[in-house]
Amino acid sequence: MARKKYSIPKTLFKVLLTIIVIANVVYYVTYLFTRPPHIMYPAFGIDIPQNYLLHGIDVSRYQQVINWSDVKDMQDKNIKIGFAFIKATEGVDKVDAQFSRNWLQAEKENIPKGAYHYFTAGKSGKAQAANFIEIVKLKKDDLPPVLDIEETSGESITTIQQNIKDWLEKVEQQYKVKPVIYTNISFYNTYLRGSFDEYHFWIAHYFQAGKPRIDRNWTFWQHSENGHVNGIKTTVDFNVFCGDSTEFKNLLIK
Repeated sequence: MARKKYSIPKTLFKVLLTIIVIANVVYYVTYLFTRPPHIMYPAFGIDIPQNYLLHGIDVSRYQQVINWSDVKDMQDKNIKIGFAFIKATEGVDKVDAQFSRNWLQAEKENIPKGAYHYFTAGKSGKAQAANFIEIVKLKKDDLPPVLDIEETSGESITTIQQNIKDWLEKVEQQYKVKPVIYTNISFYNTYLRGSFDEYHFWIAHYFQAGKPRIDRNWTFWQHSENGHVNGIKTTVDFNVFCGDSTEFKNLLIK
């Protein structure tokens, strides 16, 4: 008996061919828009404050897809990127679109990293802490968690400080380490001065040579928002650590 030949129906063949074409288009379009950029700059493009040993950046989805290998390898004179703060969450339910990727890739390159939460002053501090805790899994040698507070949302000083306190206490209870508070000079002077003195502060103050103009101790200083780093398409914030490598290591989670 002759063996019956099997053939794919023309309609099914067309469907399969269409699926293959669409899959290839999706793959290449996705690759085009998500591949890490290989962008190289001759230097960081800003004046770097002198007499600081450790320099770092902070990033979020606004820096798009980052090539962390290029970030790690970049060096201008004796300056390299020694740490990175990465936006994780915002408010009670928002998660930064690039956090997971940035977190994993920075760790892969052995760049000391920390996560920060952008605070909504009028929302529950405990609820915002829960959002951060759900997303961020800190471990040994990570930087302490950071609370970024720079807007009032029209709330009173009393409400703002209470919500901040609730966030700080819940996060410290979770990670067994005191968080760092990020803010700018104006916000600090108006809403935080005289409070939270037991915490490390990360101060934003641009166009200032030498150190931020603030009459309290600080741990990190964000001195520019216009830096250029290999592997990052956009400008990026630059920071310094106030201390030496031993003090930096002592700040890391044990």
